[in-house]
Amino acid sequence: MPTVPVFNQNGQEVSSLSLPDSIFSHEVNQHAMWTVVRAQLAARRAGTHETKTRRYVSGGGKKPFKQKGTGGARQGSTRAPNHVGGGKAHTPHPRDYTHSVNKKVRRLALVSALSLRAGEKKLVLVDSLSLTGIKTKTVAQLVSRFGARKALLVESRENRNLVLSARNLATSKWLAPEGLNVYDLLNHDTLIMQASTASALADRLSRTVR
Repeated sequence: MPTVPVFNQNGQEVSSLSLPDSIFSHEVNQHAMWTVVRAQLAARRAGTHETKTRRYVSGGGKKPFKQKGTGGARQGSTRAPNHVGGGKAHTPHPRDYTHSVNKKVRRLALVSALSLRAGEKKLVLVDSLSLTGIKTKTVAQLVSRFGARKALLVESRENRNLVLSARNLATSKWLAPEGLNVYDLLNHDTLIMQASTASALADRLSRTVR
């Protein structure tokens, strides 16, 4: 089991925590992470883009000019795509962009992302993330104290002081443990959480059927 140091909010090491190899020291599967990130980003797309084809554009019921004798190409409607104000051809229409990813791949991708951060020494465990008040500056100092440029703070939503203090950070982000996902893990260079949260996360992922 990898042993990760546990710090206090001042950056001083106070203890250590052993985490299971199967969760925090797993072989990193790049393809699984790519698959899940692609699915996450695709699911964000609304898919509501729409344009009118010629059948939805009003007018154009009358042939604009006679078939022969004009010297020009024959035309059947002013609402054809080649006319100004006409319908559009080969344009997007509403669709669902979501990709289906099975549970085993999603779990493998999350475990791979956690193992990647742990292997890079970018997993920071603290004994407590409790704050005495709502102060963004306090959280910003905490993030910089551990050398993080973009930190992902994983903490329960019941910790209102932290949640409200972190929401104004320019680059770092708060996330509830149940919302931890591959995209946010990879999009932030450092993962900061309480030691108890890491233990609970390891326990939850260890119970997942493989």
